[in-house]
Amino acid sequence: MTEDQPILEVRDVSLQFGGVRALSDVSFSVGRGALFAIIGPNGAGKTSMMNCISGRYTPTKGRVVFKGRDVTDLKPNQRAERGIGRTFQNLALFGHMSVLDNIMVGRHHLLKNNFLTGALYWIGGAQKEELAHRRTVEDIIDFLEITHIRKAMAGTLSYGLRKRVELARAVALKPDLILLDEPMAGMNLEEKEDMARFIIDLNEEWGMSVIMIEHDMGVVMDISHRVAVLDFGQKIAEGLPDEIMSNPRVKTAYLGEDDDDAPGTGGREVA
Repeated sequence: MTEDQPILEVRDVSLQFGGVRALSDVSFSVGRGALFAIIGPNGAGKTSMMNCISGRYTPTKGRVVFKGRDVTDLKPNQRAERGIGRTFQNLALFGHMSVLDNIMVGRHHLLKNNFLTGALYWIGGAQKEELAHRRTVEDIIDFLEITHIRKAMAGTLSYGLRKRVELARAVALKPDLILLDEPMAGMNLEEKEDMARFIIDLNEEWGMSVIMIEHDMGVVMDISHRVAVLDFGQKIAEGLPDEIMSNPRVKTAYLGEDDDDAPGTGGREVA
């Protein structure tokens, strides 16, 4: 991948379930080091797009290119191995496992020892490898300020803390591109501010490109570099946050014809 080549290109992606078209010829690209947001009303196709990028869905038409390579037909685990991490709108943690063990799951694809060498734990290198991965996980735990819950069972935590643990597990994949599906949903103001800070630091200090779906328009406009807007499965706008805020088609999508209100105060619900 060259310096000026986007880390991700979505090329004319369509997705259809029977007679229902979730996405229609959607195209955009995400530059390396970008913090890119996808917004739109409920049912706009945002999560469907995330699923096409992460490999949970295969587009009916179009291609997904990651780091210059067509990954459209690759499975989710194969995309993770190539550097795409993901969090989910609905939490997907192992509630009976500790925070530490949940995050360690995110390192699984990086393990080099196989069944045979792993069986020789003390002399086959598996012990050293596990210790190295645990040090990385501890760094992530420290970064996300969850040291105090590292041994707690994930299922016993508050919703906001569980969202942070899921982010930690996605970061543990060591992704070049991380997909965040409503990372601040259900959080109070303080939790949202913390999460926004973590996302910015992942982007700026850890060098991760970010694609984020988020319904909080204030957060989106504050931290995003570029924003794409979907409505009924079609891309209706893309640009800088200020351009999106003043775009008549975006206002119409959220609010009907009333341009005097702010997005999210009426009309179709933002999600």
